Parts: sequence; C-alpha cells; structure tokens
Amino acid sequence: MAREYDNPEIPILRDALELLTVDKLKDLLKLLPSESKATRKADLIVAVEHGLSGEKLKALWGKLDETQQLAVAETIYSSDGYFNASRFKAKYDALPVFKTEKEGGRYGSVPTVLRLFIHPASLYGSEASGYVPEDLKRRLATLVKKPTASPLPLVEELPDYYAREDEEHEWQEGDPSITLIAGNGVNAMPTQPPKVDDNTAEIPLFRRDTEADALAELTVMLRLIDQGKLAVSDKTYLPGAAALRELDSLLSREDFYPPEATSPNDIDQIGPIKAFAWPLLLQTAGLAELHGKKLALTKTGRAALGKPATETLRGIWQRWLKGKQFDEFNRVDAIKGQTGKGKRSMTAVAGRRVVIEASLKQCPLGTWVKFEGFSRYMKANGHDFEVTRDPWSLYIAHVEYGSLGYAGFHDWHILQKRYLACLLFEYAATLGLIDVAYVEPWEAEWDFGQLWGVDDRDFLSRYDGLRYFRLNPLGAYCLGLADTYQPSRPQAKTVLQVLPSLHISVVSGIPTQEEGLFLDAWAERNSENLWRLDRGKILEAVERGQRIAELRDFLTARDQQGLPETVEGFLALTNQQANALKNTGTVLLIECQDASIAELIAKHEQAKLICQRVGPTHFAVKPDAEERFRQAMHSLGYGMPRGN
Repeated sequence: MAREYDNPEIPILRDALELLTVDKLKDLLKLLPSESKATRKADLIVAVEHGLSGEKLKALWGKLDETQQLAVAETIYSSDGYFNASRFKAKYDALPVFKTEKEGGRYGSVPTVLRLFIHPASLYGSEASGYVPEDLKRRLATLVKKPTASPLPLVEELPDYYAREDEEHEWQEGDPSITLIAGNGVNAMPTQPPKVDDNTAEIPLFRRDTEADALAELTVMLRLIDQGKLAVSDKTYLPGAAALRELDSLLSREDFYPPEATSPNDIDQIGPIKAFAWPLLLQTAGLAELHGKKLALTKTGRAALGKPATETLRGIWQRWLKGKQFDEFNRVDAIKGQTGKGKRSMTAVAGRRVVIEASLKQCPLGTWVKFEGFSRYMKANGHDFEVTRDPWSLYIAHVEYGSLGYAGFHDWHILQKRYLACLLFEYAATLGLIDVAYVEPWEAEWDFGQLWGVDDRDFLSRYDGLRYFRLNPLGAYCLGLADTYQPSRPQAKTVLQVLPSLHISVVSGIPTQEEGLFLDAWAERNSENLWRLDRGKILEAVERGQRIAELRDFLTARDQQGLPETVEGFLALTNQQANALKNTGTVLLIECQDASIAELIAKHEQAKLICQRVGPTHFAVKPDAEERFRQAMHSLGYGMPRGN
C-alpha cells in the first residue's frame, strides 16, 4: 500500500547520489562509519547506500539534533516532498545546519549528517529545495513522526501596551512619535513616556471593537448614496480628498486613525482606511454604481435598506472575496510598479483572498490573535499565496536600484504580510468581522530596512501598526461559521453611576478607550471621568445609524443600581423624537403648470398609485417610477421634458 507521503516525482537515493561529484560523495562517506577506501564514483555510491541501510540508518538518525530531525520530518510529510527553508523558519524560528566550516581555518565547508537525509535537487541546488529520496523515506517510516501543525498565536487577555524591541532608541519627554487616541478620537500625548527596559519600548495599544460600528455605518453609507451625496471619480470609482473627509465625519467614531495623522518625519501620512473602503465595498457588492459623477443605489442596494444589516454585510464580504475590480495591494503605495506592465504580473486577488479567509476561519471566536504570529502561522502551515509572479516589476523609489526582484527584497514579510494586513485591517475590520488592536504604523518594528530607498520612510504601509485581531460573532456569521448572528456582550469591568441629573460618573475602574469613545458619542465630557447625556449628541448618533438601545444596554451593564426614572424618561422621549421623521429616500419633485392639471393627475387611476401630491401644484415621484409616471401623463395628453 502506498504511504501518504509517496511521491513518484521524487528520485530514489541512487539517482540523488548520481547527481553529486566524486568530491561531494567522499565528503558524505566521511560522515558514515565505513571502512571503504572507494575512489571511483560507482563504488562511492554503493558505499554511501550501504551506510544508509538497516541499523546504520537508525544510528545516523540519532546523530541529528532536534532541529535537523524536524527538518527531515517536515520534508517527508510536506505536500510537494521538498524542504522549504522559509516555511521552516516561520514555524520554528530556526534553520537546520546543513554544512560547517572546515577545521583548522581551511577555506570551504563540509556537509553535516543532515545532508545524508536531505539531498539537493541539483548539483548546485540550494538548501531550500532539498528532498529526501523516495526509498529513503520508506526506510525512515518507523523513525520519523508526522510533525504537528503550527499553532495559532492566541492571547488570553489583550495587553494595554505593545512591547517593541528596539536596538537603539531613547524616548524623550514630548517625543512626537508617541501618541494615543483619546477622548473624541484625536491625537493626545500620554502623561508619561513609554517605559523602556532592556531596549524594549511599551507603546499604548488602540483597540476598536467593530461590530456596532459596521452595522451603523452600513445604513449611513446607503442613505448617503441614496441622497446622491457621494461623488467619485469616473475613472477610479474612488472618492476624492474632500469626499473622504466628509465620509470620515459621518463614521460612527471616526476612522481608525485621525485624518491628519502624519509620521514623525512629516512625510508619511496614514490617510483614510474605513472611509476609503466603504465606497469600494458597496460598489463591488453591487449595491451602488456610478451615475454621472456620483454613486447611486442599485436595485439591490435599495432593497438592502429594508433588510437586516447583518445579512447585507455577509453578502458584501462574500462578493468582495470574488471581486476582481480592486487589488488591495495597490494601497501599499510605497511599492511602485503595480500599474502598466507590472499589473500583468500581479496575481488574481480572488485566489489570495480565499487562502486568507480559510486561515481566518481557523481562529477561535472571541480570542485575540497576534497578527505577526498569524502571518507566520499561515506561512508555516502552507497557507501560501503570491502577490506577484514577477517581483522584478515592483520597486521602491527607483525602478532599477529599488527593484524588489533582488534576493531578500520580496520575502513574505515584505509582500504577503503587507497584503494580509491590508485585507484584515481595511476590509474585514471595516465590515465588522474582526476587532483590532493597533499602534501607529511608525511604532511597529522597522522590518523593511534591508530595502533600497526606504531611509526616509517611517513605515512601509499604513497597516503596519496592526498588532492583534479577534474574530467576533458578526465575523463568524459572515464567514459561515455560525448560522445566526448573536451580538457580542463583553463583560464590563468599569463601574458607572448614572445620576438623575443625566450625569454619568466613574465609580471604580478605569474606562477603556472603547468605553470612553462610546460615551463621547452620546454624552458631553465634563471632565476625565464625568459625562452628561446630551440630546443633541444622541440625535446625531441615531442619525448615524446607532440605536438608543445600545446606550441603555451599555449603561445598565455598568450601573448596578439601574437607571433612574428621569434618565429612563429622557431616553424614551429622545428615542421617540429621534425617530419622529423618516427618510424614505430621494424623490422627483414635479411641478404642474397650474392647479387644474394637478387635479387631473390626482384623480388619474394609474398616476395616483405612483405619486403623492405635495401642495396645490406639486407631486413627489420615486425615481424608479418616473417612466410609469410619464406613460400615465401621455395617456392624459401631457408631456414632461427630461432634465427639468
């Protein structure tokens, strides 16, 4: 019976040895407890084969260190039968030793015992392409156990700080690169500089739970487009700078970073993330399309206004996975060459996304995952994808000197990891599938310093600050891991007291950034730990798509005494007033020449079903009923010029 690792394309041991020169065969023979004095190639091959048989093989296996044994196991049980050095490094954070320097300081190197097990694919083949000969695999079957899969890097509790290891860095009081989001989401300096211990800087983490934001922002975006207020380019289908600024102000709690956030060198600007993603997501999902210079809702988009937001968000994600219109890697704008001829070398985005989604489905619900570790987890477990088929077409700063085709310039952490961060941070988080914890991108490790032309850059992509993420209930529903959506109900650690005067004070604990931002959206902050409910802010929150029930749940979960009657009455009345008016969408306002014509239209059997009289001479007609209204007018003998 064939074993699961059998691969007829992998040569047998004799074929592998035939590739080697006499000198290389002699080096291998020296590793064996053999008394052979062979000098001819054929005799050397026989001697090496004999040394790798029976109990001799078991003894040689025992001479391998743990890392070398793991390398053999990973090679034998790999899907293609070859040793993958980069995948091995990602999984074990180490590489096996294939050769050592000659003794006595002589020039050159000699192979280790590992080279008797893993053979190069060609005479001058690299270690990354080595393989275990097929017949040798069979002999090793009882010695080599299948390696376990690389585990997900889970975090039991999200830390308050991100510990970054610095080679040489001293923080100074007032350092402009140390900022955190506080209050209403604008940059603020921490009261103390980050702690530095053994070259480790502790950087405050920003956390954003995204479910409620996405549910609210979806409605806001659909309404905004329905009212014809979102202009986009007829070439790129993207909003301009002014439109992006307007979108940012309409988001539930602003974007992940302040719109003006700029790196310490005043060159690299983060720019919009959520505001950029929403128009693309809605167009790709077929909910909006370009009409002139503005987006308009499609029939599907208009229908989405009456459907549960969770169902629509799931549909958007599924359509995004299959979409071809936009490549997220374009957003890593420091890397040039993605357009023109270089575009032909970029791989299909759908293929990348499906691999990432499959890995995302492995994440346990509600548990934080280290992003850096998740990237290594994908690579270590063979969840591979490529961004480009020809890295020589991509470059930084200069098409020749800065080309990513050079060795080490297009490794996983440069291309795949940046693409992964963009997809998760800008699209999955915007849709509310994952919660995120992050720092400013210039606070992350500078892991791209080997590239040419990056000396003046503080980060390679605006997503470099992503440190942790977790799959939430909305994400589980959108990924098909749950049949229904059950909202998250995180346990509250901060104790609040809600007073009859509408004031909210902190009794114990320190409000998290999430809690502070939430209260700022509904109430006026009077001091660091004191807020007062404000009807104007509540009305604005409801207009953004949030619900007063969310505010009530938030307060009751943190006030053990329950809400005072005055507060309950205030919320009930405000809720009634907030929903007193209903936006039913855009209509055509049609004016009649005189009241007698308006009277005829109002009594017409067909017309009165598709229009509503507004005053003595005006009618309101839904845009999708315009043609039927015209036909009704023709039957009355009247016309209506277009464009008026």
